Amino acid sequence: MKNSSLSNDLTQGSITGTMLRFAIPMIAGNLLQQCYNIADTLIVGQFLGADALAAVGSAYTLMVFITSIFIGLCMGSGAVFSLQYGAKDFHALKRSLSASLMLIGGITIVLNIVVLAGIHPIIRLLQTPAEIEDMMFDYLFIIFLGIISTFLYNYYAYLLRAVGNSVVPLVFLAISVVLNIGLDLLFILVFDWGVKGAAAATVISQTIAGVTLCGYTLLRFPLFRLKRCQLKWDVTAMKEIATYSSLTCMQQSVMNFGILMVQGLVNSFGTCVMAAFAVAVKIDSFAYMPVQDFGNAFSTFIAQNIGANERMRIKRGIRSAIWVTTLFCIFISVLVFVFAPELMRLFVDADETEIIGIGVEYLRVEGTFYVGIGYLFLLYGFYRAIRKPGMSVVLTVFSLGTRVALAYGLAAIPAIGVHGIWWSIPIGWFLADLFGWWYYQKRIIISTTNLSCSDSFANDRSS
Repeated sequence: MKNSSLSNDLTQGSITGTMLRFAIPMIAGNLLQQCYNIADTLIVGQFLGADALAAVGSAYTLMVFITSIFIGLCMGSGAVFSLQYGAKDFHALKRSLSASLMLIGGITIVLNIVVLAGIHPIIRLLQTPAEIEDMMFDYLFIIFLGIISTFLYNYYAYLLRAVGNSVVPLVFLAISVVLNIGLDLLFILVFDWGVKGAAAATVISQTIAGVTLCGYTLLRFPLFRLKRCQLKWDVTAMKEIATYSSLTCMQQSVMNFGILMVQGLVNSFGTCVMAAFAVAVKIDSFAYMPVQDFGNAFSTFIAQNIGANERMRIKRGIRSAIWVTTLFCIFISVLVFVFAPELMRLFVDADETEIIGIGVEYLRVEGTFYVGIGYLFLLYGFYRAIRKPGMSVVLTVFSLGTRVALAYGLAAIPAIGVHGIWWSIPIGWFLADLFGWWYYQKRIIISTTNLSCSDSFANDRSS
């Protein structure tokens, strides 16, 4: 493969060091993205008021759900790319590239049309207060115009990560985030465009990131260039990509659909709870984002080593990943619990004591139990890598089904109310962890010389 120095073979070298070197640029990139989201929330909250903050915060949850569909598709195809790259089967990799571009690109276009046509029904479904409906519509309409650009960035970012290059997507994301914040300040503070300005800044920066990353990837990686004759309907490759990507997409979209259902319940408690939730969720996502990215890096590590048949390396990698995740989660939990009031006051005026109080309670409940979601991300990544993405879907449904059921059940009890929503989340994490660990013990056989799935890593493509 040409330009091999631009990729990273995760089947060689120190296990912990290799995973961390691959994961750190991914973590830095998503933390950078979260920095933008936080900056966006801060600018909107401080300069446009509580109503605008509630509208943008509620719209953000919907945006995450919509984009999770094609991000899940890209992530699933990336897992296939990792397996093929680890096995050095570049012919199969090219077939998968062609199939994934046609499949995921087509789905993205259809999705874009559907959401643009359905904004009003979606806003009503979210039980959005009447006073912020128009503001939310203005924001979402512009944001949804940029869906294809977001697909472009994520497709090529996951492609590069599949071959071990997590640095280049970080560079392009950094440029996009800096541009986004600058345009936010220009459009909101100078041009006085309100929430429309925040949305326009996001779309412009995402478009630049997607187009330039696509161009860079095709220029520097000859392997990823497809001739017109290679863009054909390969039934075998299409079936593999469709099966793998659809299950990963289902996992991502189900996860975010559950969050969206919780958002609808939160909205029913009024603007103060909405505003507090909008801020606290941003802080929450920023705090546990590193373990989510480490789980994705762990998945690529496992997939490449399965392709290379490095069984003992997989076993040692699992142990290392558990320790890294545990230590990080404990550290970040302490920080969030102690500094929750200060974190809320970064985004909300100190006089808004009700909003701050609600947000602090949320952060302290969630922050205490970050290790639960840390282990869940490892389980997602592991089952995706061993060709059992269906198990990741099962764990997601299990976790979010429990969370949503408990949230609606507990919130309906007057003595508990909104507090039940906060507690339902970590309960869902830990129940899914227990189920995922039980399945691992039942179906995965570990010996001192081998690590194998009872259905065989190499042949099990049915899940």
